[in-house]
Amino acid sequence: MKVANRREAILDAVQKGTSDLTSLCEKFGVSEATARRDLHVLQQEGRLLRTYGGAVAQPIQHEPEESLESRQSHHHAAKTAIARQASRLVSDGDTIFIDAGTTTQFLAMELPAASQANVFTNNLLAVQVFASRGMSVSLLGGDLRAGSMSVFGPLADLSLERLTFDKVFTSADGVDADLGLCEGSAEQAWFKEKVFRRAREVVVLATAE
Repeated sequence: MKVANRREAILDAVQKGTSDLTSLCEKFGVSEATARRDLHVLQQEGRLLRTYGGAVAQPIQHEPEESLESRQSHHHAAKTAIARQASRLVSDGDTIFIDAGTTTQFLAMELPAASQANVFTNNLLAVQVFASRGMSVSLLGGDLRAGSMSVFGPLADLSLERLTFDKVFTSADGVDADLGLCEGSAEQAWFKEKVFRRAREVVVLATAE
């Protein structure tokens, strides 16, 4: 086996759980010196991490989440148009939920100040908008997620158990024709699923990013 091919095979074995030096030597029929050299090269390439007596796969490096300020400034006109259209779906007497997100924040800006809808949210950005406009809103309890200025967690889940909504207005990190809504964390996805179960109708506010 060529050296390059062997190193690729070693990397594959490490990623699948064969991490100790002795097992790698036996699997590929090489000496400890050769195995150590291969592991060293793979580590230098940033493809795995050496450990005492072996190696582990290099953790996947995720791209940092886009800042809140950046997300708020993107697609301003599109978000305004989407929110304005969504606001027309809200009738007096409706009980609605406004989910976390910058696009849903725009909905808070577009709802008429005289609206008689009962509004619940976990979106602190929306709460700020309602407060500045002198409108009433009910905020769910929970743990702060600073990256989106929203609340999640056990307290938020508990709050939902006593609520039902005529309409839920939500956004998403992505929308896929086959997979549906995509979120950046399991926590967000799980919370949305719980909210959707409490709703008669779900409205997704999403730009064509």
